[in-house]
Amino acid sequence: MSNIKKLAGETLWYGGSTIVARLLNYLLTPFLTYNMTHVSDYGKIGLIYSLIPIFNVIFTYGFETAYFRFASNKEGNKNLYNTAAISLFASTVLFTLLLWLNKHFLGQVIGLEEFPTIIKMMILIIAIDTFSAIPFAKLRQDGRPIKYASAKIMGILANIFFTWFYIKICPKYYAEGSWISLIYDPAVNQVNYVVLANLIQSIITLAFLFREILQVKLEFNKVLWKQMMVYAAPLILVGMGGVINDTMNRIMLKWWLVGDVDFAESQVGIYNACAKLAILITLFIQAFKMSAEPFFFKQAESGNPQKMYARVMKFFVIILTFAFLGVALYLPIWKYFIGEKYRVGLGVVPILLMANIFLGIYYNLTVWYKLTNKNLYGAYITLFGSLISVVVNYLFIPKYGLVACAWSTLIVYAVMMVLSYYYGQKYYPIPYAWKKLTAYLSIVLLLFFIHKGITTLLPNVIFSTLLATLLLAAYCWFLTIVEQKEFSKLPVVGKYFKRV
Repeated sequence: MSNIKKLAGETLWYGGSTIVARLLNYLLTPFLTYNMTHVSDYGKIGLIYSLIPIFNVIFTYGFETAYFRFASNKEGNKNLYNTAAISLFASTVLFTLLLWLNKHFLGQVIGLEEFPTIIKMMILIIAIDTFSAIPFAKLRQDGRPIKYASAKIMGILANIFFTWFYIKICPKYYAEGSWISLIYDPAVNQVNYVVLANLIQSIITLAFLFREILQVKLEFNKVLWKQMMVYAAPLILVGMGGVINDTMNRIMLKWWLVGDVDFAESQVGIYNACAKLAILITLFIQAFKMSAEPFFFKQAESGNPQKMYARVMKFFVIILTFAFLGVALYLPIWKYFIGEKYRVGLGVVPILLMANIFLGIYYNLTVWYKLTNKNLYGAYITLFGSLISVVVNYLFIPKYGLVACAWSTLIVYAVMMVLSYYYGQKYYPIPYAWKKLTAYLSIVLLLFFIHKGITTLLPNVIFSTLLATLLLAAYCWFLTIVEQKEFSKLPVVGKYFKRV
């Protein structure tokens, strides 16, 4: 249990800082959905941030994971930081130049060719964020959470401030000849200023890592670099498939939805806003990923790590099920997180919540191919999921719109989860308590449908909230009974369960 406690501690530090940063960043969702003039403009933002993750994968080409993998091998990590950093710095310059020369094509892909400034800023954001990747990985590997958290949070705070400044303050106090007129033009689309604020965030974040960047020495280990490239190459396909499954559906929604451009972008905006309501699950998954990847590699050489991985999975799923109920049952309250014009898409939220649970389980399951150097299997699984995503969206978006996007996401992550479990048990068996975990997922779905059915007959917010609290408490009581032995081993709360 000490290993579980260690993972929890690392999740609290590194993942916790990610949660705080993303929570702050998510504050922009209600701000933008309540203050942007057009729903279609928020759709444009969704399209932009659907394309950025794709290039993030290409620009980093799996070297963050490779860094942790080789850092765990004390005999083979000579000049690891220098080699990884030099590789990414050099390739980023090359990739950025190629994107810059093809910026008009990028604009055409997402239908924003009329906004060349936005595309240019997007390219700069991708490049600067890539420069930060290995220094951030070094901070995580070296156990420096305060520096890591400071860089992340200060960048987010800058983004929030400048977004608020450009969207709220500048239009209010703008006057020709004033100092605001030097940095703000009301004729420019609001989306430009949202992306500009993100660019400022990236620059400030990189500035916080300046000392780590200066530590890079011109010492390049070619042998190590080749080994890292062999290990990381399949991860490019894994990452590409992942972003296609996670964010490309916004772009596909615009491509294949029947209607004019403004309607398509508005639907993208609605879907993008409603997807933000899966905040609790996505935040925890991100926090877990930040801490779990280096943790799993460190624990791989310990005795019987499979048993520990299985216990991590159980606690992970329990937390995700609580997050599901915390959002799905209280959706009548959570809906105020987004503007009224976006709430027509609230029906996709429970679907996306369950999809994200499957995604989180899949991320946990990927430990098998990363530890056995069978990353190619991860690539096959993810690309198969991407194929399903494209086919389902292509067939059903014209008729069902954003609902098709939500269901395709759920189907894809469910298939990826099952395939990863099947091959993982074949090549790196881990004794997951899959029957119990399946039961937990079934129970939370049953509780959700009970709540949904009753509140449909008795539509009252206060009653809905009370019923949600009662069902959540019942699930909590059920878990304390079933998992009393496990909970009694946890620090702090374990004393209570031992008395019970």
